[in-house]
Amino acid sequence: MVIFTGTIHIMRTLTVFAVFITAVMLYSCKSTKEAFKTNTIILEEKSSFELEQVYFLKWVAGFQGGGSGIHMYVIVKTNKNHVVFDTVYFRGMQAKMQLGKMGYLASFITPLNQKENMVMDGDSKQEYGNKLPKNDNHFPFVLQDNECVIQYTENGNTKYYKVKDIVEKQAEYYPNAPSDNQKQ
Repeated sequence: MVIFTGTIHIMRTLTVFAVFITAVMLYSCKSTKEAFKTNTIILEEKSSFELEQVYFLKWVAGFQGGGSGIHMYVIVKTNKNHVVFDTVYFRGMQAKMQLGKMGYLASFITPLNQKENMVMDGDSKQEYGNKLPKNDNHFPFVLQDNECVIQYTENGNTKYYKVKDIVEKQAEYYPNAPSDNQKQ
C-alpha cells in the first residue's frame, strides 16, 4: 500500500510538471506569433477610396544650399468612407500628406543641394556640435521606384495601400533665392 501511494504521488507530480511545461510552451508560441504579427504590415488589396491620379516631380533650388526634394501629388476621385490620409512611403522615405487645393501633397526632402552646417577643423574640439548623419535604414516596404504606399485611417484602423505605376512629371528648377521683398 505504501508503494502504491508513493507511485500515485510521483504520477501527480509528473502530471502537474507536464501541464506546467505545456502551458509555458503554448504561451511562448502565442507571444512570438503576436510579436511577429505586430511587425508585419499588411497591405490592403482594395481600398474604399478611388484615386484619380498619383504623380511626383523632383525640385531643386537654384542656389547653393537651397535644398531639393520630391513633391508627390495624390488626387482622390472618391472617398466614400471618409478615410483620413496620413503618410506616403516612397523610395525609402516617408512624408506626411497635407490637403491642398487640388488634392493631397507629400513633400520629401532629398540630400542633394542641402546646406551643410558642419565644421571641419584640425582641432577636433572645434568640430563639437556637428550632427551625425542620419542613417535610418528602417523602411517597412520593398517598393519599385514607381510605387508608393499610402497610410490612412478608416473606422479607427490604420491601413496601408500600395499604388503602382506612379507617373514622374518634369522636374522644377527654381532659378534663385527669393529676394527680401518676396520673403514678406
